[in-house]
Amino acid sequence: MENQGLVEDGSPAFDLTDKDRENLARKEEDYHPHTWENLKQIIASNELENLRRWPSDLKRYLQWTKQTKQAYGTITNYICQERLHWQPLRDSNPEEGPVFHVENPTPFADPRDYKIMYNDWPYGMTSDITHIVVWLKTKFEVEPTVGDLLPGSRQLIEDFVQRTFIDKLEEQGGAGDTIMWFRNWTGLQSVRGMDHIHVLVRNVPKDIMDEWTGGRTTLP
Repeated sequence: MENQGLVEDGSPAFDLTDKDRENLARKEEDYHPHTWENLKQIIASNELENLRRWPSDLKRYLQWTKQTKQAYGTITNYICQERLHWQPLRDSNPEEGPVFHVENPTPFADPRDYKIMYNDWPYGMTSDITHIVVWLKTKFEVEPTVGDLLPGSRQLIEDFVQRTFIDKLEEQGGAGDTIMWFRNWTGLQSVRGMDHIHVLVRNVPKDIMDEWTGGRTTLP
């Protein structure tokens, strides 16, 4: 691995899966992007550790993570300050993640407590798929071992995805097989302490994407 993505002690800038390490050694032309059907299988089986980025994107992500941590202390600080523009409460505990003033403690109950954005560092997928992230000020209930969702939290997300994304597409003539979501359990998260879910959409018109994201763009 090139050392540009390593921190001072020689370790990666964030935890790498075995698939990540394989990808770093792979040539760009040898990488096969995730297809929609492949992603459906990964999400349905909850084998999220098999999600990969393009080798060049993964190297850039490691380098960006290293530089951002040097400038902001943590990736969470950067996201709060530069991407979400959310101010944590003074009594936030850095080890447990930021705490925010919320309008409603139930996830997704109030649109002021979450923000929909393009993923700045999407997984390596075919070009018909767009990767967006929903960031929350609130937290999901998870099981304590690996931090996976409890059934009640999963239902909250299902309901949110239905009314926010699927219903919107059905208003425009039918959603079909165009929306999937997942949430990485704690051990797979490169940004920890702030809850977020990933939403994958396929062949969605730009005007609808802009409506969902408020016209916010990714990093240059």
